[in-house]
Amino acid sequence: MRALIELLHIAVGVLATLLLAWLAAWSVPNARESITLVAWIVVGVVVLSGLWSLRRARDHGRVPQADDAASDA
Repeated sequence: MRALIELLHIAVGVLATLLLAWLAAWSVPNARESITLVAWIVVGVVVLSGLWSLRRARDHGRVPQADDAASDA
């Protein structure tokens, strides 16, 4: 369930970024290319930061196995 919530947060962050970029590009047509570039960079940052939280959420309820202890060492 926690992983699903984190996926939802990532999706909302990406959609909000794209919506704000679209509105900004609409209001300042001369800066459309710059706004689009920055928006895609921000989308990448949102996804990368969300992946860390997603990994933690996925591992939250997991019981460590004997193989995991050996690979962590």
